[in-house]
Amino acid sequence: MPSGPEGPGYGGGAAVTGVGAVTPLGVGAGVLYERSVAGARGIGEDGFGRCADFRADAHLSRQLMRRTDRFTQLALVAAAEALAQAGWRADAPPYPPHRIACVIGCGLGGTASFEAGSAVFAHEGAEHVSPLMVPQMMANAAASQLSILYGFEGEALCVASACSSGAQAVGAGLRLLAAGEADAVVVGGAEASTSDLVASAFGTAGALSPTGTSRPFDRDRDGFVIGEGAGVLVLERPEGAARRGAEVLGGVLGYGATADAHHITAPAPGAEAAGRAVTLALRRAGAAPRELAYINAHGTGTARGDRLECAALRAALGEGVLAGTPVSSSKGALGHLFGAAGAVEAIVTLLALRHGTAPPTVGLGVPDPGLGGVDLVRSGARAMRGGVVRLGLSTSFGFGGHNAALLLKGLG
Repeated sequence: MPSGPEGPGYGGGAAVTGVGAVTPLGVGAGVLYERSVAGARGIGEDGFGRCADFRADAHLSRQLMRRTDRFTQLALVAAAEALAQAGWRADAPPYPPHRIACVIGCGLGGTASFEAGSAVFAHEGAEHVSPLMVPQMMANAAASQLSILYGFEGEALCVASACSSGAQAVGAGLRLLAAGEADAVVVGGAEASTSDLVASAFGTAGALSPTGTSRPFDRDRDGFVIGEGAGVLVLERPEGAARRGAEVLGGVLGYGATADAHHITAPAPGAEAAGRAVTLALRRAGAAPRELAYINAHGTGTARGDRLECAALRAALGEGVLAGTPVSSSKGALGHLFGAAGAVEAIVTLLALRHGTAPPTVGLGVPDPGLGGVDLVRSGARAMRGGVVRLGLSTSFGFGGHNAALLLKGLG
């Protein structure tokens, strides 16, 4: 395993053998990618990106639905798809249960259950509050329910680092494999916080689009739109996946994470720490910026955030790479999925690399000239350069100064 002053690398990285997603574009990772490439928009007229095609009762038992919040339900369905694609049998996983870990990121937890319980408390009294409220609302519920449902006895945890939670969950899984703590890790993120209360809070914080539109990198962007969803990936040691003859979709090769140490909501003015996260991901993967075939940017659509992200990418990759590599944001199509965003966008990146086509940034008309030279994918999907193996970057940044970057490999 290569190492250096920035810490150890990840050797051959992790093999991705399955992906699953539930998003405003539909149920299924394939649906997510196909509609992303087609430029579809999953944001409704009410200004929310809801998973309108998702019906929990079509996938889960009545008992499980009763015991879980919507964000956990989204995670369970995404995980079922990912595990099925990986070829795992629910009753007989390919590794010993104690060698399978589960890491699911979530930013806010079960907000719907919390709001419902709060309403009961206010109008009916404490004695009427359901004891199920705690397991429904706790942010680690999705990871816990997955481990219980499938019998995974390795480490099970929730990464809660705001909007970088999903990406950092993937990174935590990569680290578990690299450290020899697990043979396989089910990783991802889930969020379901499309409520008026949450929207009001982000609105007064000045981050939410007052017009209910998502236009990342656009000259007239005015903030993000709240979305919901879940994305789950199955990571395995490359040698383990090869030994059992699994189809490998691609890999997670590098991960970098830093903190701004600046402000609880505002990004640091210079974006140095954000750029360093990108540099770390590349260095730990042993990859050079010029090898990138695609960049899926965090791109929320806030005036300051988009500019600082482009500055961070320019510092880490170089002017020429940023100006010559397709860049797009998934949030124009999905809205901001908070704790699920990084995982869902990692899946979009992986499938884009696998198929050699970069999706456009939905809603992007006229790019902000203040972004500098960035090769933004606008009106339609874009073919990527490269052969069978392509490398791509996915970035995530969260309130609190959390910065994360994933270096992904797609196999065509």
